[in-house]
Amino acid sequence: MIGLTVRQMQYFDALAQALHFGRAAKLAGVSQPALSAQIAEMEERLNCLLFERGGKTVRMTDEALALQPRIERILADIRDVETTARRGRPTMEGRFRLGIIPTVAPYLLPHVLPELKKHYPALQLELREAVTASLVEDATSGRLDAFIAALPLDQPAIVTEGLFPDRFFLAVPAGDPAFASPPVPPESPALERLMLLEEGHCLREQALAVCGNVRPVAMASYGATSLTTLLQMVTHGLGVTLVPEMAASAAGVMPDLKIVPFQEPMPQRMICMAWRKNKVRQNECVELARIIRGLNRAVLAA
Repeated sequence: MIGLTVRQMQYFDALAQALHFGRAAKLAGVSQPALSAQIAEMEERLNCLLFERGGKTVRMTDEALALQPRIERILADIRDVETTARRGRPTMEGRFRLGIIPTVAPYLLPHVLPELKKHYPALQLELREAVTASLVEDATSGRLDAFIAALPLDQPAIVTEGLFPDRFFLAVPAGDPAFASPPVPPESPALERLMLLEEGHCLREQALAVCGNVRPVAMASYGATSLTTLLQMVTHGLGVTLVPEMAASAAGVMPDLKIVPFQEPMPQRMICMAWRKNKVRQNECVELARIIRGLNRAVLAA
């Protein structure tokens, strides 16, 4: 009998995600030696190599790649069993794993976290910031209980509930004559200087949709992975970028940068709460959505 443990499968899952022993240990909440020892024991019990170690890099073997979807399903089933056992107990208690996209997290969380701590002190919130595709994958596999992203998601296994609309503004270099007389029409030739986030960020696709009649600057050579990086580039006159309303106040105080509106109707995105279609933690998801909807005016005005 092989006798793999749930802990070993959890550590396998963490290492498969991180492909780095130190980051995987942090993700699993254990020391690196403890994680390494359990992975080594797992390989010994299975009589095969699961991860190739090469200096700082880790690569999954074919055997590990074959095992990964099965282990993910097992862990998801175990989490469902644990959650089902909690039914009948008060909601908003215990561990809750919440994902959130990077263009929302720094602006929403400072308002949401104190509110949750005040009203639900027994809730143990675990946060993961990632792009939408990663959050969808983690939610469908059971690694997340819910996530906050922008519509549309178009995932049949995911339930969504709208939170609030988030209008788009334009961040431009202060004193730029092309934007001396806002509002800006979406077909303005000046938007050909639009700078985008890397592939995979939903804000990139939203920017392309808003400014679909112009040819934006290719961002591959910059490798911008955050809105903060793009805003810094704007202050140095390298171009312009799209700014969600919830980030506009913070961006507006940056030196050498100005926030200008688009022509009405202003483009916008809809922020939503999303979770797996199994109703196991639906009550908590709905309650969390209610709290965020109640806070969004303060968030957007801050």
